[in-house]
Formats: sequence, C-alpha cells, structure tokens
Amino acid sequence: MDAAELRAMQAPIKERYKSDPSAAVITLKAKGSIDNEGIACKVETGRALAVAGLHPATGGSGLELCSGDMLLEALVACAGVTLKSVATAVDVPLRSGTVIAEGDLDFRGTLGVDKEAPVGFEEIRLRFELGTDAPQDKLDLLLKLTERYCVVYQTIRNGPKVSVSMKRV
Repeated sequence: MDAAELRAMQAPIKERYKSDPSAAVITLKAKGSIDNEGIACKVETGRALAVAGLHPATGGSGLELCSGDMLLEALVACAGVTLKSVATAVDVPLRSGTVIAEGDLDFRGTLGVDKEAPVGFEEIRLRFELGTDAPQDKLDLLLKLTERYCVVYQTIRNGPKVSVSMKRV
C-alpha cells in the first residue's frame, strides 16, 4: 500500500468522523473467564483464546501468558502498525523494522513483600530499529507522529480515567 492508497482508504472514514464526531467514539471490549483449575484467566481475543497466568517471578509455571508481557506486546503491536501507517503516509521507505518494548517491574510490590515497592511497571522503554535511507528530518517526523497517533502508547503515557466494580452473579 502506498500513501495515495492509504489516503483513499481513510478519506471516507475521516469525512464521516468530521461530519458526525459521535461516530468516531467506539467502545472496545475484552472479556475473560477465571480458570477454575489453576490461577489463570482465559481471555477471548476474538481470534483465539489466550490463557494468562502468574509470571514465574510470582510463582507461575511460565506456561501461561503474563499480562505484563501482553501489555508490552500490545504496545509493540500498536506502535508497529502506527509507525508503518505513518511511514506510508509521509513517504518514508522502510526496508526493515523492529519494534522493541521493555518494562521494569519490582515483583516485591505485587507479591506484597514490601509495601513501599510499587505495583506495576516503573519504566517502559519503546524503541524502533529501522532499515531506511530516509533523511534524519523525515525520521524525526516519523517518530513524532508515531508517538502522537499510537493509541496504546498515548493510553499508557497519559493514564485515562479507570474505574473498577464488582457484582455478585
């Protein structure tokens, strides 16, 4: 796909959202069920069933997916798609590309070993390694726009309002 094809594909969508802003607000959903056998949660991905469990650093077997890894994988996926879309739109040719996300966790927090230790990622680093001959100013623009339009990156960076509830069924 080239820049013209991308613009042609997105033009009617953008026009609809301009004329009807409420059409652009969509609720994405995820659903999982608590596993009765082990300490796991089966997440319906729409394409397959992902089974998340404890990370080995908290006593898990390592056979199930770690939700922290899944968060980083979601960041990599979103950033990679966004970067490729932006590269296409601004004519930055890419021969190759790798997206790497790393995050630092102190498992003392989530295990309750140290009440002062944070629960969750203390730092997340996102890195792109690109095979391209594009000039530096184009790469700077590519990074700036990828940061700006990557949904998962912006969500992590800006921390949306989050609510939690529970009900008996």
